[in-house]
Amino acid sequence: MAPAATPSVPDLSQLSSEQKADLIEHFQGFLTDNRRDRFRTVLSQRTRQVTVVLEDIYQPHNASAVLRSCDGFGVQDIHTIESRNDFAPNRNVSIGADRWLTLHRHNQPDADNTTACLSKLKSQGYTLVATTPHTKASTVNEIPIDGKVALLFGTELTGLSDAALDQADAYAFIPMSGFSESFNISVSVALCLYDLTTRLRQTRNDWHLTNQEQQDLYLDWVLSSIKARDQLLARYWEERQQ
Repeated sequence: MAPAATPSVPDLSQLSSEQKADLIEHFQGFLTDNRRDRFRTVLSQRTRQVTVVLEDIYQPHNASAVLRSCDGFGVQDIHTIESRNDFAPNRNVSIGADRWLTLHRHNQPDADNTTACLSKLKSQGYTLVATTPHTKASTVNEIPIDGKVALLFGTELTGLSDAALDQADAYAFIPMSGFSESFNISVSVALCLYDLTTRLRQTRNDWHLTNQEQQDLYLDWVLSSIKARDQLLARYWEERQQ
């Protein structure tokens, strides 16, 4: 006798809101009340009005510290351009922050990943703000936050590529008072996000995730917290097909 076929698990992103709600109701039972409450609290502070773009960052410590800052300031999406260097964060530094963030990796071989990433963000309504000490720019606290902002950061030594600078809509820098020309990239990201997210929350009421976005992330976080999730999901769908 042939073994029973393993039930196929549908693409969760294609489910209806009602189906996702049923999944959440079932699987959040595997979590403690404290963990569920923590998820909801963090979700209420998440935003997609600000995003971070990292072009060819190569130091694992910096990559990890950036993720930790994005999580800490409530920025959900990070875009990595990986034409020359792979984005490889160190879990010991990020403290698992990447588990709760949405990482968009632009790493197609022999492709203009910088243009692909920046064009996509522009089509989504983001203003591209390149951080650079070399180009005539505004200070970070002068960046308008009346719309969506994508902050662009380049490699540790050479900064953003000419392609990224050419496609940017605006330029920004962090004022320096010492001999150093710029801060470490992870420090720069943290300083910029502190300013932008603080002003965002103080001046706008529409910075939160939509209800649908919160539901999608909550489901993802619930499932990512469960051991043997694939087997449990398969069993869940099998029971509903009977």
